[in-house]
Amino acid sequence: MKAKRTMAVAESTRLADGVYSLTLQYRRGEGPEQVTPGQFVGVYLNDPSALLPRPISVCRWNEESARLRLVYRVAGRGTGELSALREGDEVSVLGMLGNGYDLKKLSGKHVLLLGGGIGIPPMLELAAALRRERERCPEAGGGRVTAVLGYRDSQLFLKKEFDEVCDEVLVATEDGSAGAKGNVLDAVREAGLAPQIEAVCACGPMPMLRAVKRFAQEAGAEASAGVPCYISLEERMACGVGACLGCVCKTTEVDEHSKVHNARICTEGPVFEAGQVDIG
Repeated sequence: MKAKRTMAVAESTRLADGVYSLTLQYRRGEGPEQVTPGQFVGVYLNDPSALLPRPISVCRWNEESARLRLVYRVAGRGTGELSALREGDEVSVLGMLGNGYDLKKLSGKHVLLLGGGIGIPPMLELAAALRRERERCPEAGGGRVTAVLGYRDSQLFLKKEFDEVCDEVLVATEDGSAGAKGNVLDAVREAGLAPQIEAVCACGPMPMLRAVKRFAQEAGAEASAGVPCYISLEERMACGVGACLGCVCKTTEVDEHSKVHNARICTEGPVFEAGQVDIG
């Protein structure tokens, strides 16, 4: 669903230094038919000189109330303007956009969710969706969810929300002020999780995703086999609908759209099976 809607701001709060939460309300009957964890929306600014929307991943989706929660970091003028929104303001939103995580491929598995920095928010909707899947089909068994969240410091935004939907939550901080000192994989190794994991999902900066891809190739009960790994690529986007080719990544297979070894992150992604993309 790539409709452009006018939405009302239901809540706008600061979670940490430079990190904000924005909850938007759809009008009756205008909400998306389906939201897949890992998808994103394009939020337009009210400034007419800013033509392109800001892509922001879905942090939480409440189907009953038709409310969409976005959590983002202020990185420039556009996101700075978003942080100034208050309850009752209105914004235009394009979406849902992109492809998210395939829940069927994760159902019943012990899934390791890795979120680094502003890659943490989309992992929350994925964790909640996996929990719903387990509650909906308890006979399938398994379905344990472990989240490892990487922060700059002890400002652990969204940590409490993860505690509510995950079986286990670990933390890593760059300065060592909370949890393991280092990155998310340092926390994973410190906890000895690698042999238990049956699938990995990750979102974060590219150096982290490269390391996660290598980690998944050696994780699991049989280290030589590795485990499935799905990564969400962060990239600057313009149109958000695949027309401008401004967010292309290299792939290991030929793309049907372009007939070359690349894919549009905004449409074929942002979530890819790690083996499908050449990220080094």
